[in-house]
Amino acid sequence: MTTLFGIDRLLVDPALRKPLEGKRVALLAHPASVTADLSHSLDALIAAGVNITAMFGPQHGVRGDLQDNMMESPDFTDPVYHVPVFSLYGEVRRPTRQSMQTFDVLLVDLQDVGCRIYTFVTTLLYVLEAAAEHGKSVWVLDRPNPAGRPIEGTILRPGWESFVGAGPMPMRHGMTLGEMGHWFIAHFGLDVDYRVIAMEGWAPDEGPGFGWPADRPWINPSPNAASLNMARAYAGTVMLEGATLSEGRGTTRPLELFGAPDMDARALRAEMQRLAPEWLAGCTLRDIWFQPTFHKHVGHLCAGLFIHAEGPAYDHAAFRPWRVQALAFKALRSLAPDYPIWRGTDFKYEYTEDVLAIDVINGSPLLREWVDDPAASAADLDALALPDEAGWAEQRSAHLIY
Repeated sequence: MTTLFGIDRLLVDPALRKPLEGKRVALLAHPASVTADLSHSLDALIAAGVNITAMFGPQHGVRGDLQDNMMESPDFTDPVYHVPVFSLYGEVRRPTRQSMQTFDVLLVDLQDVGCRIYTFVTTLLYVLEAAAEHGKSVWVLDRPNPAGRPIEGTILRPGWESFVGAGPMPMRHGMTLGEMGHWFIAHFGLDVDYRVIAMEGWAPDEGPGFGWPADRPWINPSPNAASLNMARAYAGTVMLEGATLSEGRGTTRPLELFGAPDMDARALRAEMQRLAPEWLAGCTLRDIWFQPTFHKHVGHLCAGLFIHAEGPAYDHAAFRPWRVQALAFKALRSLAPDYPIWRGTDFKYEYTEDVLAIDVINGSPLLREWVDDPAASAADLDALALPDEAGWAEQRSAHLIY
């Protein structure tokens, strides 16, 4: 069955586009904002007669040209259509009053990867809040959550909100951006004109894609989101941004692997198996060697593990990436109690101050404290996470579209 994303339905159905007639329309997009025939949404919307008066770009930019994390994008003028392009990851994270005056309706066409820390989620909240303040409309042209419906992780705790933590949700939320917009509006009590152009034919419980349709090619939504495997593993491997271990930046498969020059990968995998074999279900860990060309451990040969959430051993319901990565940290702490796993407070993660990046990423110190407590078992982390996961499943249920 052919899967139509929100942009595809908007283009083929004139009735859906009719409310845009006579309106100034802005587009929030990036390189993965493409139609079924792989035309960029900007080109397709203009060809369909939509009056695009401005563009907005999220982290990594409209062009997706900034490879590293926390690299800011400037504003510029589109060289083809001569409309202003406003960066929401440059001098500002929220739309300015000036940029909000350039449109009546904002179309959000962003491919997400289904993880709270992926900043497109927070950008959606910020544009909804700005639209509520300025009386603008927001339409999400919905796209799949490639990580599917499973939920995992502890809920972000009060006071830990950040650009990678928009609100009290778990790391792996299991919603599309269109659905998340409904949750934001309900949770934060926003008064905003909001609509979702829903997908047609999306089946997140069906294999082999389990969220990603087999009839659509994968296009990087950000430079280091290079595959469906990355999207599945990311809710765990993103925690490596708060650790001294390499997450594979500077290799061709970032955020699908981890390692360090002084790691014994086979011993680590054996210790993970000893501590919590049930947490390793649904994926295959393969020991590897790699040498980053930039970023952490640049130029040094690293031993590590590659997480395969793919192939015949993959079990979508059983795979739990957040627990897999937590277990890797726990096993390393068990094998080398004094190993400096965590990056210090001198590392300013997403513009935070005097807090550990690993705590910002997890939305609380709970996971780090569990790793560092030699007496804490796998059951203890489950005792923290399972009630949060069940609570989120109940909370999100009212906002699911598919």
